[in-house]
Amino acid sequence: MFFLPNDWRLVLATVLLAGLIDVTLGEPPAALHPVVWMGRLIGAFMARRPHGRPHAEFAYGLLVVLATAGSAALAGLVLTVAFGRLPWWIALPAGAWVLKTTFSLRGLVRAGRDVQRALGSDSAAARARLSALVSRSPDLDPPLIVSAAVESLAENLTDSVVSPLLYFALFGLPGALAYRAVNTMDAMMGYRDDREYVGNVAARTDDAANWVPTRIAALLIVAAAALKRTARAAWTAMRTQHRPEFGPNKTLAIATMAGALGVQLRKPGAYALGTAGRPLTAAVIGDAAWFVWVAGGATVALGAVLAALLTGVLPG
Repeated sequence: MFFLPNDWRLVLATVLLAGLIDVTLGEPPAALHPVVWMGRLIGAFMARRPHGRPHAEFAYGLLVVLATAGSAALAGLVLTVAFGRLPWWIALPAGAWVLKTTFSLRGLVRAGRDVQRALGSDSAAARARLSALVSRSPDLDPPLIVSAAVESLAENLTDSVVSPLLYFALFGLPGALAYRAVNTMDAMMGYRDDREYVGNVAARTDDAANWVPTRIAALLIVAAAALKRTARAAWTAMRTQHRPEFGPNKTLAIATMAGALGVQLRKPGAYALGTAGRPLTAAVIGDAAWFVWVAGGATVALGAVLAALLTGVLPG
């Protein structure tokens, strides 16, 4: 495993400390955030992309994916080697800080809660807050604002928490940073507009990278729903409400969250997932945020254990 010294205790402590940093401190300043640097690199590539030539655009998009994800993985490997030469009491917080920059549980929940709080007083403010989570029509009514916020919380549980920690457990910092690069490329390039050809490889790579983590995220929502006695509904929705025509991953966690909450989540003109057992009020966002906290916290704990186990030195 690409990581710090081959010590399962250090691996375990690094993941747990990264989770503690996330919960207590949140995101580092933009000037120090690797994801911001990735975005700037991708933006520089996109400023020079070809136009009007599908084959050239596709090839250029492939180059962007290889260069950006490769650079992120190489940076992770260099950091791993550097940390391995440092005393553990320096390597531990340094490695935890870098790992934390690849995931954001507190930031995801805070964005959802911001929408919830704004919705209690001003729908226009809630729409503005919603833009930090998801891109939707600017004229949504309150129930659809709630739906969009809950959908984004569920979907981003994979991108923001489960995937980076899984890839860290499997491949160390190179894996976590490379995943974050792929996900950032998809967010900037993977659209069916004038970026369709140049962003095709990024979008497909992101789908492939998130296939397993999305299913883990859905199962974690089901497990969290057991604490609310809605696990059966969440499980049924996960198995029956997922709409693969919108992508292999997009609606799976959303449908599971709808079942766990007992609501119907709707994207106008696209899908309606779940059964409308309760109205879409601001309180539903708070309940969804609770599920994300529980599932995200479990991800940190399970990711720490898996990463430690994969060092191959845990006894028994």
